[in-house]
Order: sequence, then structure tokens, then C-alpha cells
Amino acid sequence: MNSIALRLVLLALLVGWFPVASAQGAKGAASRGAAERAAVELKRGMTPDDVQKLLGKPWRTALSGTGGPDTGTLRWTYTGLATSAAAEQNLNIDFSAKAPGEWSVSGWGWSTY
Repeated sequence: MNSIALRLVLLALLVGWFPVASAQGAKGAASRGAAERAAVELKRGMTPDDVQKLLGKPWRTALSGTGGPDTGTLRWTYTGLATSAAAEQNLNIDFSAKAPGEWSVSGWGWSTY
């Protein structure tokens, strides 16, 4: 009998029937909202370290352009941010290099997916 009860409790935890499991989901939503509010603090010229301190690690990164590795545009994408319109959005932050290895924010924008 104890084996069956233990299995039911484990199954309930995996499915998310208990408040402990659902509280983790609520915390994730709060962090997305916090990231959206923090994005207001973005400024041109910020370094990648500054942006990471403000928003955390990006979900995706991309490098575009021609030439060496420190030319072109470096793009960081933060996905799944909740907005006041209740739509999931991406925050794209573009960095450009003034000198090799010296990336700084050149612009950012929101897009839906």
C-alpha cells in the first residue's frame, strides 16, 4: 500500500498538482516581467556585461556581417517576455564593435513571435 501512495505522490509532483510545482511556474512569469521592466534601463553604449547584469543571459545569440569576427552586428535575443498586451515577445539587442573585442549596444527592439 505504501508503494502505491508513494507512486501517486511522485506522479502528482511530476504533473504539477501540488502548489510546490505550480509555484515554480509563477516564479518564471515574475522573472519575465522583471526582465521586461529592466529593459527600460537599456542604453546605447552599454557593454555585453552591463546587459547581462541587467537582463541575464540571452536565449539566443547571432553574429552577422562580413569581415573578421569583431565586425558586423552581434545580436542577443531574449525570448518569451510577457508584455502588457499579454503577447509573448522577443527583445532583440544589437551590439556593434568600435574596436576588436569592444562590443557596445547600438540598438534594440521588440518583436512578436
